[in-house]
Amino acid sequence: MARTTGRAGTRNGELPKGNTSPLGATVTRGGVNFSVFARDCTGVELLLFDDANDATPSRVISLDPKCNRTYHYWHIFVPGIGPGQLYGYRVAGPFEPQRGRRFDPGKVLIDPYGRAVAVPDGYRRGDACLPGDNAKSAMKSVVADPRGYDWEGDLPLKRPYTKTVIYEMHVAGFTKHPSSGVAEGKRGTYAGLVEKIPYLKDLGVTAVELLPVFQFDPLDAPLGLRNFWGYSPVSFFAPHAAFSSKKGPLGPLDEFRDMVKALHKAGIEVILDVVYNHTSEGDHKGPTFCFRGFANDVYYSLAADGSYINHTGCGNTLNANHHVVRRLIIDSLHYWVKEMHVDGFRFDLASILSRDGQGRPLKNPPILWDIESDPALAGIKLIAEAWDAGGLYQVGSFIGDSWKEWNGEFRDDVRRFLKGDEGVVSRFAARMLASPDIYGHQEREPEQSINFVTCHDGFTLNDLVSYNKKHNEANGEQNRDGSDANLSWNCGVEGPTSDPAIEALRNRQVKNFMAVTLLALGTPMILMGDEMRRTQRGNNNAYCQDNELGWFDWDGLAVHPGIYRFTRELIRARLRQGDTSSETLTLNQLLGQARLEWHGVHLGTPDWSYQSHSIALTVWSASKHLVFHYMVNAYWEPLSFTLPPPRRLPGGAWHRWIDTSLASPDDITPWDAIPVVDGDSYRLPPRSLVVLVAKRHPRNSSRPVAPAAP
Repeated sequence: MARTTGRAGTRNGELPKGNTSPLGATVTRGGVNFSVFARDCTGVELLLFDDANDATPSRVISLDPKCNRTYHYWHIFVPGIGPGQLYGYRVAGPFEPQRGRRFDPGKVLIDPYGRAVAVPDGYRRGDACLPGDNAKSAMKSVVADPRGYDWEGDLPLKRPYTKTVIYEMHVAGFTKHPSSGVAEGKRGTYAGLVEKIPYLKDLGVTAVELLPVFQFDPLDAPLGLRNFWGYSPVSFFAPHAAFSSKKGPLGPLDEFRDMVKALHKAGIEVILDVVYNHTSEGDHKGPTFCFRGFANDVYYSLAADGSYINHTGCGNTLNANHHVVRRLIIDSLHYWVKEMHVDGFRFDLASILSRDGQGRPLKNPPILWDIESDPALAGIKLIAEAWDAGGLYQVGSFIGDSWKEWNGEFRDDVRRFLKGDEGVVSRFAARMLASPDIYGHQEREPEQSINFVTCHDGFTLNDLVSYNKKHNEANGEQNRDGSDANLSWNCGVEGPTSDPAIEALRNRQVKNFMAVTLLALGTPMILMGDEMRRTQRGNNNAYCQDNELGWFDWDGLAVHPGIYRFTRELIRARLRQGDTSSETLTLNQLLGQARLEWHGVHLGTPDWSYQSHSIALTVWSASKHLVFHYMVNAYWEPLSFTLPPPRRLPGGAWHRWIDTSLASPDDITPWDAIPVVDGDSYRLPPRSLVVLVAKRHPRNSSRPVAPAAP
């Protein structure tokens, strides 16, 4: 049986051997059951701590391999403790890197299934990289019992994608700036986000996609900087402690759930950006926090010589299709859905999940089919970033029927066309129609395409129209980090300017991008702050900028109220339910049933040539009560477009709904007050987008409203 010693090393007797299941620390009557997977080790110690800053544990429990090990699972029941107890492990075993084994008995390891993590005041990443004991500066796991929380009847919302507009945001960055108006103690926290829910409601978004909220290592960054984005996980179960205004060891759990519950009450879904492709332990020079210390050759993909395969660009690659790791991922997803009530997941570098332990792509990846077929995840939003840093690109071919995909082709082709590149017009047209060239063969719904022009990774929308080149000098890597393929255009001046003509052009381009994103078929996603031209001053890789460069400056709302209004009105129009709902139609069925007419500057003669910079589209609703006419001029000179004859239209006239060349509020007019357009043509200024509407109000029926997409 296990032996327990106190701080001074005195023996306190034998303890029950405990159970292998469930994994992690499970609160039961009279105490806590601990179970952890550790293969090929020679010994395991369970360490109990009184405080996160303690240099030595208050109790050390040595697990007996004869009594406390079953197969590769080490387990023990400890009576007399409960929620809030801090703990960790030490695991002894051979250090044989060439065979994939990297045991280090001097390191305190957090529990792979730990539900909370306590970070000491003197946490130091370097201590987990160097030889010796790191107990004082190590993160510790915390015993938690999620069953006691009062959800007040809350459940995931399971909103249809046809009624979804996603807002990608950073929990801390959203309110950390003093201009947020949030009290200092709640800035940058889950509670701070709750205070800004009225803003999200007014904007109209229906889902927030949160950058990583799993506990991550803030020191996984260049010297003197901090990891801000959170793509550096140390746990797949614990919410990031620094995002909580409640500083007790279990405070982050309750505050995260309070946030989810409040967002749900406002009708807003919570999607988590999850990183199941690598961990913060990095390569052979990295720290030993958790997985490396329990079973390095199980959790990570290794080459024949024991070195780390790096298809993530972060030093290591999680061995996602190993049966133990598959269970870890599924158990983590179940936990966040069942116990934390989240509505979906965006899988960072999701193509990693289709690779085997040696990094080779699999035709039928087990973990992806596990997720696809899991009844507990049915109806939960699953979004793939369908590529990885190893060159695997699966947009349009990602495994499974339930997955939606970040459409990187939408981002790139819309950027190219609107900045004036040649040879893009046909690709731009396809992106407006949910990319049938990419997804049409799958008989999938249009919403499979997650349409975005900007996201956390790259320029903000303001910077996309304000900088030709990245400016990442503040990251400490001599501007070498971040992508050079930005497809941006500064409108004539690099960076901020007081020139009113350039500012007007930038506003017009911002509105063009917003209009295309929110009017195209598919599921739209916009980036936090783009609705008021948030800037990162040209930094396109602000992962380590936990400062005003990476935070949301709320003063932008007063500077650019017209952009905010334009975005809000577009979202409201998209979410209205009219007679063109495509909720039950596949992409091919929708396009086959719709009446679509492509034009150029002359009716019926679209210019698909390499030099073309303009396109027009007429779309008739199924009921024939509503017609939209879209015109896009990405040319640097004005163009006059011939209009379809009004006599053939419902209501007998065209009405101007959107004209991005006009100043607010004329750039987008209220649906019930759109002005009539006279004449048989419409002159579009350079780089502008116009949407005209013809509508009829049938007798004894509700007034038609704007559809979700063209």
